[in-house]
Amino acid sequence: MKLFSKISIISSVALSLCSPLAMADLDKQTAAAIDAALSSAKRSDDNKARDQYRKPKQVLDFLGLRSDMTVVEIWPGGGWYTEVLAPVLKDKGKFYAAHFNPNTHTGYMRRSLGSYLKMLGSDAERFGEVEVTTFDFPYFLNIAPKGSADMVLTFRNAHNWMMPSNGGGKYNDIAYQAMFDALKPGGVLGVVDHQWDDPKTEDEMDRNGYISTERVIAAAEKAGFKLVAESQVLDNPKDSKDHPKGVWTLPPSMAMGETDAAKYKAIGESDRFLLKFVKPE
Repeated sequence: MKLFSKISIISSVALSLCSPLAMADLDKQTAAAIDAALSSAKRSDDNKARDQYRKPKQVLDFLGLRSDMTVVEIWPGGGWYTEVLAPVLKDKGKFYAAHFNPNTHTGYMRRSLGSYLKMLGSDAERFGEVEVTTFDFPYFLNIAPKGSADMVLTFRNAHNWMMPSNGGGKYNDIAYQAMFDALKPGGVLGVVDHQWDDPKTEDEMDRNGYISTERVIAAAEKAGFKLVAESQVLDNPKDSKDHPKGVWTLPPSMAMGETDAAKYKAIGESDRFLLKFVKPE
C-alpha cells in the first residue's frame, strides 16, 4: 500500500474510509450494465486485454457510479473508458465527453478527437446521446453546465496538465476549478494517474508521465474539493518507474518498439493511484 508523506493527509484518508462517501457498492442494474459493456463483442480484443490492468469495474465501484448519473469524462482520448461509461449511462443517465479543441494546432489532438467522434457516430445505439464538449486551456472550460454533474472522471490526464505542452502547470488550477464548477454539491471527482512515489524527486513538469498523489491532492483541495478515499486497486509493484521513455515505455504505448519488448510486457501497465474527492455540500 502506498503511504502519503503528510500525516494530516494520512489521518484524513483514514477517517474518511469510515464515511459512506468513501466506498460504494454497485447496484445490480449498474453492475449488469458494466458487465455487458465490458463483454460487448464490439469492444476490440486489445481493449479487453487492458481490463486486467485498468480494472474498470472495481474503479467505478469504488467511485460509486450509478447508471442514472450525469457523468463527465475529461479528455477521453480514443474512448477506452467511454466504451464502458456511455452504454451504462445511455438509458437513464447523461454522459458528457470533454474532449480536445477541434481548432488546436496539435495534430495528435485533432486526430484523437476525429477518431473519437467517428467511434461515437458509428454506433449510436451502443453509445446513446453522448454530448461532446471542449476542454482546452485557458478559455474552453465549460465541460458541462455548472452544478449539473454527479461525477467527473479523469483517467491519466493530471500529469498532462503539468507538462510543457500544456503550459508547464500554469493552467493546472483552472483545470480543477472547471471540474469543481461542473459538479453538484456532493458530487464526486475521480482521478487516476501514473504514480510517482516521492514528491521530492518527481519531475516538476512530469515529462516522464508520472505524478505524485500529493501534487494532485493539493491542486484539488485548492479548488475546494475534499479527499475522501484512496484505493490501491491499480497498484503495480513491478513498475520501477525508471524507463528509457518514461511511462510510455510500458504497454500499451511500447515506445521502445521491439527493444526489450518482452520485459516491458511482463511489467504490464503502469503503477497507478486512484483518488476519490467530493465537492462539499
